[in-house]
Formats: sequence, C-alpha cells, structure tokens
Amino acid sequence: MIDFVGREAEAVMDWSGLTAAFEAGHLLPKAEIADLFLYRDRDVMLDRAAWITGLGALVKVATVVPDNGARGLPAVNGVVSLFDDVTGVPKALIDFHLVTKWKTAGDSLLSASKLARKDSRRFLLVGAGTVARSMVQAYSSLWPEAEFTVWNRSAEGARKMADDVAGLRVADDLESAVRAADVICTATMANAPVVLGAWLQPGQHLDLIGAYNPKMREVDDLAMQRADVFVDARATTIHHIGELIDPLASGAISEADVLADFYQPDLYHRTSDDQITIAKNGGGAHLDLMTAAYILGRWRAR
Repeated sequence: MIDFVGREAEAVMDWSGLTAAFEAGHLLPKAEIADLFLYRDRDVMLDRAAWITGLGALVKVATVVPDNGARGLPAVNGVVSLFDDVTGVPKALIDFHLVTKWKTAGDSLLSASKLARKDSRRFLLVGAGTVARSMVQAYSSLWPEAEFTVWNRSAEGARKMADDVAGLRVADDLESAVRAADVICTATMANAPVVLGAWLQPGQHLDLIGAYNPKMREVDDLAMQRADVFVDARATTIHHIGELIDPLASGAISEADVLADFYQPDLYHRTSDDQITIAKNGGGAHLDLMTAAYILGRWRAR
C-alpha cells in the first residue's frame, strides 16, 4: 500500500527527531546519489535520486522558477517518491514542500548543533524567504533564547517577514549586522557573494544554504579562507556548487581545507570559541531520503 503523506504530518514531527534520524542515517552505508540539472535561462529543473542500503530509495524532482513570485506561486515546486529498500516497491508519495522544508532546515540545524557556540544568542538571517522562516523554528528548538534579525535585498521583504515573525528585527546595514551576529544564515538566490570575509568575527558560525548550483555564491573567497569549512556531503558540494568550485579554482582553498562532512562525525565539531566555522548545506538527495523516511515513520506511528 502506498501512503500519501501531506503537510498534516508536521504535527507529529520535531527537529530533534529529524537530526537524530540524520545522524543514524549517516551510520548506514554511504548513499548512492545521482543528480540531473536542466537549465532554461534562470529556471532550473533538479532531478535528485538516492539509495541507502538499509533505509530505502528516493526520487525527488524539483523545478526552480524565480519569477513565480510575481505570479503568486512558490518559486520551488516538485514531487517526492519513496521506495522500499529491498523490493523497490513504491512506499509513499510525500508532500514536496514538507520534505524540502524539514530537510533543508534540519541539515543546517545539525551543522549548527555541532559548530555554533552553545552560548550563541544573536542569529542573523540573510534572506527573508521560506527557508529563513523555517530556520527561525529550527534554531529556536536548540536556542530558545535566540534573538533573530533579518536582512533582505528588498527591505519590503524583510519588513513583511518581521510582521509575520514575532520579535524579529530588521537590519538596514548588512555589514553591521554580520559583525554583530553569533550565527549567520544565508538563504538567498545570489549569484555573487553577499557576505564578505572582511566582516567576519572570531567565534562566528555561518550556515550557507542558498547556493545550489555551479553559478551561485553567497560568501567570498576571503570568508572561505578565514573559516574552517565543513559540508554536509563532499559528494554533493565540492565539485557541484559555486561556493566551493570557485575558491578551489582560484586557489583560495584546497579540498584538504574542507575538514569534514556528516559521514565523519568524529571530525565535525568546533574546536575553540574563537574559531570561525562555515557549513555548506548542499542538501543532497540522501538527506531528502532520510527526511522522507523519518516523516513516513512518524506518520505511520501516529
């Protein structure tokens, strides 16, 4: 029987359960992953597949159409199919936006739980879209005393988010906001660096979410040089995303400067209070698979 799981499943989910599922999933055999990207001007189609022995298989197809905002539609849409690990029989169709929200935010939450200082209080969100709103929920689950500030290229977008999120402050000047933050989360559609390495301060942690293809960047080479760099998965980031492709090509960093991914839990942690850390969220299909399996498990157990 195929389960059809919609957004109502959110009522039986929690962030700690998802991050625990991520940690357990990375103890299984390394995922087989394949990505296909198709481009039409600014529009992108992503076809992502993963198979993890002991967990199952997943295919996630997404379209990214930046101009959809003007049409009153989400910029990202798609479908998620989950398959049985042994038989390959379809197990579930799960709401695309539910999987994407929890996978994306949970990915960076797991990074922050390992890399951000435990006494972090000031959280800066760069970008005021759907992902930034999810990160408020995710970070608050670990830092209930967190204070959130948002900066957005469009001031109107930042003000709208502040109207919707209680206690959220709007930053007018990005450089000052970056310098004052403990944790900086970038969730933009930028093709060129928005946050500069010259602005970073000792002890900060950066969760980089937005850049997802070879043409996109959110921080500059200096930021990558000054920080200790971590990724969720080497296989889906190092040679696939501009955030790493560009500084590797320029010689600003080497592959050895990427210290660990989630498959190396013993290395994935902060080593000093002064350390600047960057975690690049590549959001590979294996994380969609872990998220979808977690959602289906919680849904069936409700």
